[in-house]
Amino acid sequence: MLKQFNAGLGLAVAGGNGGHEASPNTGTGNLPFMHDPDQIRAWIHDGISIFTDAAKYVIEAYYGTAANRSYYAGCSTGGAQGYALAQYHPHLFDGIYAGSPGFWYSHLMLSFLWNMQKTNTTATNLTQAQLNLTNQAVLDACDVLDGVQDGLIENPLQCNFSIDSLACGGSAPINRCLTPDQIEAAKGIYAGPRRTDDGASLYPGFSFGSESEWLLQEGSLGNEYAVPLLRNMVFDNLGWDPTTFDWSSDVDLVNRRASVLIDSTSTNLSTYRRTGRKFLTSQGWADPYNAGKLPVLHLKEVESFFQGDVSDFYRLFMVPGGGHCGAAQYSPHVPAEGHYLEPLIEWVEGGTPPAQLLSSDPPDGSKRTRKLCPWPKTAYLVGEDPNNWDSYRCK
Repeated sequence: MLKQFNAGLGLAVAGGNGGHEASPNTGTGNLPFMHDPDQIRAWIHDGISIFTDAAKYVIEAYYGTAANRSYYAGCSTGGAQGYALAQYHPHLFDGIYAGSPGFWYSHLMLSFLWNMQKTNTTATNLTQAQLNLTNQAVLDACDVLDGVQDGLIENPLQCNFSIDSLACGGSAPINRCLTPDQIEAAKGIYAGPRRTDDGASLYPGFSFGSESEWLLQEGSLGNEYAVPLLRNMVFDNLGWDPTTFDWSSDVDLVNRRASVLIDSTSTNLSTYRRTGRKFLTSQGWADPYNAGKLPVLHLKEVESFFQGDVSDFYRLFMVPGGGHCGAAQYSPHVPAEGHYLEPLIEWVEGGTPPAQLLSSDPPDGSKRTRKLCPWPKTAYLVGEDPNNWDSYRCK
């Protein structure tokens, strides 16, 4: 986001440390801040609010006048902090941009743990080659749904693909197939974590078209994020064994000891909306951390709370092939530099809601651009140049 802040928009920028020092809270062992409820709340719920008033005071003292408007922009945990600001501190900012938001943070950790457990044996592990194979099979089935074959799926929810088609022993060649155990592991990642007692979903699964980005889900994220959080914040036991997690009673424990302190899932944004503030959020469909469907489902819940359309103050932009706060590793051709801040400012100060957004600068160095549309609209090719965002229409 710093690139956008330095774009000559006349902005003064402030940042903080999330309410705790980094040096004693690194690694996967003892994390002191996770044993202090005040510091935990400051991490996501209150960290931005703690320094915002001081930042505004410094700005006024330096420039001799108060800032006309205030905006927040953050991604990943910063995106979760954006959701927390709208929920817990609705008067602080006129506009909020929350990218790749881990706002259901405690259950995001459960997603990491679930996917690690699904793939942590020799029989169930999925290699990068097999993930790429699966991803290509999905693209072969669904790439052209938006009218152009470009290695992207505009709306994975419209994709009709069965991973059983890749089962060894069927029509797939022996060197281009998945074993029954691997098929079941992939189905578990698509499904997302569920309770064992009643089958209730605990977090959305990953979407079609994201398969090439799954490797981190097979252990790294679980070991580096989920396990330390559970050991420190939930079980208070650095020797706790993650293979013993009970997907019913321990979920209740997570909700009691972690969810109330770090999640920002409320749909009641009445104060934020009533005071005329604007909320802009985005999510990549190929994000290797967050399941792409989460913001889509949450938007439906917000609409349900308000009993209708909320686009006057809340807009979600999904990024086909987009990764976590930018490009996905295995989609370097995807324009993944979203231009969010200027449209947010225009929305707040000019009253013009963003009907489309520009995505540019793919990592492969090409000049390809794409059009991002406010969900549930998606971009369809109507012009001649598929590499130019002006060739697409939101519908």
